[in-house]
Amino acid sequence: MSIDLQTDPPVIQAAAMTDAPQFKSAFLRTMRERGFIHQITHPDDLDAAATDGLITGYIGFDATAPSLHVGSLIQIMLLRRLQQAGHKPIVLMGGGTTKVGDPSGKDEARKMLTEDDIKANITSIQQVFAKFLTFGDGPTDAMIVNNDDWLSKLGYIDFLREFGVHFTINRMLAFDSVKLRLDREQPLTFLEFNYMLMQATDFLELNRRFGCSLQMGGSDQWGNILNGVELIRRVDAKPAFGLTTPLLSTASGAKMGKTAAGAVWLNADLRSPYDYWQFWRNTEDADVGRFLALFTDLPMDEVNRLASLDGAAINDAKKVLADEATRMLHGEDAASVARHAATAAFEQGALSDELPTISVSSSVLEDGIALAALAVDAGLASSRGEARRLCQGGGLRLNDAQEPDGMRLVTSADLKDGVIKLAAGKKKIVLVRPAE
Repeated sequence: MSIDLQTDPPVIQAAAMTDAPQFKSAFLRTMRERGFIHQITHPDDLDAAATDGLITGYIGFDATAPSLHVGSLIQIMLLRRLQQAGHKPIVLMGGGTTKVGDPSGKDEARKMLTEDDIKANITSIQQVFAKFLTFGDGPTDAMIVNNDDWLSKLGYIDFLREFGVHFTINRMLAFDSVKLRLDREQPLTFLEFNYMLMQATDFLELNRRFGCSLQMGGSDQWGNILNGVELIRRVDAKPAFGLTTPLLSTASGAKMGKTAAGAVWLNADLRSPYDYWQFWRNTEDADVGRFLALFTDLPMDEVNRLASLDGAAINDAKKVLADEATRMLHGEDAASVARHAATAAFEQGALSDELPTISVSSSVLEDGIALAALAVDAGLASSRGEARRLCQGGGLRLNDAQEPDGMRLVTSADLKDGVIKLAAGKKKIVLVRPAE
């Protein structure tokens, strides 16, 4: 394959996807059909490589928390689609890059984590990938690699001499991750400024070690991915490709995976299967078809059928989405239990041990706590003001009765069968139990 190192890589962008030539490879055809593609470098060459043989692709995940959240799920599903199409996925854990912090999309530097924190986070995060990918020693089996294995061994002067000459400050200042900070007059540390060099080095190292020729990620990683593609082509004169997915937001503009209660974590110890099922059940009507295509393995004919439902019938499609997404992450039994608990609570009025529960000290309940404050503690509202407005609009119920006064004191007298039932709208229920 001939490589022109003197020109910018040809790119297909999302807006031009409908006009682009039909892909021949099963991988890119599926990516386009299900809505995964935002941008691709060298699309014709990548399509040919994916058609003619096995390609190896990777996505990096920094270990900034003990769990990934739903915002990362599209990337995990992208690795799953790659493997389903007969190619090899690599999960790159950012044991090294987490020490620096990716400035992409951030207004300020991330908190610096210790070595022990990072190792503990990686151990916790890794368990999720086995739910979506098949690991082993076969040609298409997935593998997990830690970039600290090579980044920690790079002497800084040697690193700059070997790789720094391939990056210009002019180009680096033009990247959105840098411009965002500068335009907002927020400091960007020199440490963070080096992140894009380190990520490009990751791609080169994976290419040399495992023949990895494809880096994938969210569209906010486009600049970093281009750096890696061009570094491989310039230094080793080998083919390399980049593919990004759209950054997801809901139809109402909210960031994917963010709720009043915080991030929607993938680890079960941080978010229960019931809460995870309920998150997907609460999907906005306009997002159901898109999320079914991205986050389930349902055939597209079935996705399109479910997406075409309207009125009350769209709720059936939401339940299918919740079932499929929860089954994939937590297993068949957990998905079934979550659905039955939700059905009992919302359609039959029955309570279940699977419902989300918070504990409040008995002394607090004896003295009384404002309903608005309790709603915030239960994750039903992000602030007391929001909770009061929810009450005034008739959207907050205490033991199945609408309660218009957010300042109303909730006490132990409100306990029924040992619990207090709080509900926001028709889709959120939390049980309040007195602490032992």
